[in-house]
Amino acid sequence: MQTPLSFDVLVIGSGASGLAAALSAEMTGAHVALATKGSIQACNSAKAQGGIQAAMGEDDSPELHAADAMKSSHETANPRLVEVLTSEAPSAIHWLEELGVEFNRENGGYRLARCGGATRKRLLQVGDRTGHAITKALREAFEAGGGTELPNHPLVALEPLENGWRATCTPKDGEPVPIDAGVVVLAAGGRCFAEAEARGELSTNHPNATGEVTKIVLELGAEARDLDALQYHPNGGAWPATMQGYSIPETTRAYGAVLLNADGEEFTDSLGPRDAVSQAIFDEVEQGRGVLTEDGRPAVWLDTTRIPEADADVSLPYMLRRYRGAGIDPLREKLYTYPVLHYQNGGLVIDEHGETTLGGLFACGEIAGGTHGRNRMMGNSLLECCVFGRRAGRAAAKKAGRRGGKGMEA
Repeated sequence: MQTPLSFDVLVIGSGASGLAAALSAEMTGAHVALATKGSIQACNSAKAQGGIQAAMGEDDSPELHAADAMKSSHETANPRLVEVLTSEAPSAIHWLEELGVEFNRENGGYRLARCGGATRKRLLQVGDRTGHAITKALREAFEAGGGTELPNHPLVALEPLENGWRATCTPKDGEPVPIDAGVVVLAAGGRCFAEAEARGELSTNHPNATGEVTKIVLELGAEARDLDALQYHPNGGAWPATMQGYSIPETTRAYGAVLLNADGEEFTDSLGPRDAVSQAIFDEVEQGRGVLTEDGRPAVWLDTTRIPEADADVSLPYMLRRYRGAGIDPLREKLYTYPVLHYQNGGLVIDEHGETTLGGLFACGEIAGGTHGRNRMMGNSLLECCVFGRRAGRAAAKKAGRRGGKGMEA
């Protein structure tokens, strides 16, 4: 095995949380490496369409946002983590704007939408490619600094050292690469792609979402919570075949789309929490009031013809292009939809700075648990990535400095 590479902070994963952590650690003065299973661009965050929540409206507040998040979690979320998430949301939005993210605006303010489980309009969007815009800005900011990128370096082993950690990453068809770091930040996402394959179901997830990093850390003795609580996106594309597994943005419902059964009846609150809406669809189909796609899959209707064209053009352009490219105009005909496996609600137990129960090992984003409890609100995932990615990166850099990391003199 080669001589170990050495860094103050090693970040595993290049989604929004990993990029936010790596950027924040570097800006705090640490010598940082970012290692990822595939390319730096390959992640679930870049696929996120709907938006990011923050209490930016005059009738809103972080306290109301927190209350909505707790209610959507059925009071299972960690209240302190929720408080951090919602109180730091506005500053996270301004930070992203400083990095170049341009959220949709109207009438001199933000264009806000109300999403499932929310009592106020607080969803900010960049069209329906919000995740792409956020990860692009974070990635470009990190790449403009002095950090090291290690693409195609999946983590295969992690062991504690006397003064930090040794990670082993093994490139495909390559020799194992040992990496020593004072502190490690885990931002490797969840396991829903692998879980969907095992269940014979569809998933919205990137094929890299297979959960190996969580297993590695659990074997080291880290605590986890709610790992059984996987979330379905209520509006998976069910037909045509090219749209199967696509997550139809929930903002379709924010702008007027409703769910209908085979008789054309509304059967649930289309702006309810994700788990409630998904379960209502499952129940409607099971009770014989669903419809079948042309290839025989169960579904219900999402009546997107009720969305004003002006709203769709601004907030749903990618969805329109995708469906129109498949020969369907969502503003002229209803869409087949059925829940699709989407998100790992639970994960590694963390404190308010993102540190796990193993000292010097941090986690942020989907791999971490507690912020959403057993059911996540739409729009809180990208927010969690930014808020806790920043916190974990800063705390990791400071901890690495205390451990004698060589990059902290900056």
